[in-house]
Amino acid sequence: MRVVILMALTGGGHRSAALAIQEAMGRCYGPQVQVEIVDALRGYAPFPFSHLDALYPVWVARGVWSWRWGFRLTCSPRRVTALLRLLWPLTWPRARHLVQEHPADVLVSVHPLVNHTLIWTLRRLKREIPFVTVVTDLVTVHPFWLSPKVTRLLVASEPARRQAVAWGIPPDRVRVTGLPVSLRFVTLLHEVTRGEARRRLNWLPDRPAVLLVGGGEGMGPLYEIAQAIAHVGAPIQLAVVAGRNERLRWRLEQAHWPIPVHIYGFVGNMPELMRAADLLVTKAGPGTISEACIAGLPMILSGAIPGQEEGNVTYLVEQGAGSWAPSPQQIAQQVLQWTQPGDPTLAQMAERARALGHPEAALEVAREIVEVGQR
Repeated sequence: MRVVILMALTGGGHRSAALAIQEAMGRCYGPQVQVEIVDALRGYAPFPFSHLDALYPVWVARGVWSWRWGFRLTCSPRRVTALLRLLWPLTWPRARHLVQEHPADVLVSVHPLVNHTLIWTLRRLKREIPFVTVVTDLVTVHPFWLSPKVTRLLVASEPARRQAVAWGIPPDRVRVTGLPVSLRFVTLLHEVTRGEARRRLNWLPDRPAVLLVGGGEGMGPLYEIAQAIAHVGAPIQLAVVAGRNERLRWRLEQAHWPIPVHIYGFVGNMPELMRAADLLVTKAGPGTISEACIAGLPMILSGAIPGQEEGNVTYLVEQGAGSWAPSPQQIAQQVLQWTQPGDPTLAQMAERARALGHPEAALEVAREIVEVGQR
């Protein structure tokens, strides 16, 4: 069985999901299933969509209000269909080349901008290839994800399933699988104790540890948040992941800290860091939230991309697995309150976070894809 996964590098979550699915396919089916990952925008979309991977982080970081209004204006199935029909003369020839150059028994999309166009292309070419969409947003499902002709729609949460059904996807085509997370991530979490993780990282064994991350690019006011947490008077140690943001890492390394602080650049051992931490401070990205829930790690959400991530905040707070604190001072006060000796909040929130986790999501997605292909 040949499976082609369509993704794009607009944020790290789409590629991570694609790799997690590929890994699970290999674990479950070995050489019986061949998996190919294709960047559907960079290689096959017309300009400027072909360069959206470069435009996306700048747009989200600096054009937040235009992003918010763009999300809201297109948040309607009719408007999405009308817009994509308008672009059809430009997208159809390139989509046809994609289908012809990457033969598949099942097409899988982990990106919102390829679903309608590829399904229309298959119908025009009279190719009866099943199409599976794996939604990589946690709660809010934008209509770009929701082609009515999709064979199977796999979502991360029950609120996402309800929204998809309300917007016209037949209920029997929708499954709640959770967001695909690397099996290696899940395995490392189970193999390493908190004490062992701290020994490997050279963290203090008996101080509460707060992990502060801003994604792979080190986005957001991480320096200001780190300073606020360090000076609030909490009896903690702090780990800051600056990602690829070398300027931020340099500022952090040059600063004076009144508490133990561990500074990292781009890391490949996030499971170990999450296993060692007691509390995570992060923006409301779906991938990070899903990993933290699997790790049973309470969260303080420091920011959210308008539209697509705001529902994540509401969901996590309502489920009792995290809180919303959009300023460095609010974050610091929350850390101070929860890390006081004898405060039960972190332990309670850890249990609620763990209950939301889907550690076998990638395996479930793999099984759904193969089932669709066999039919």
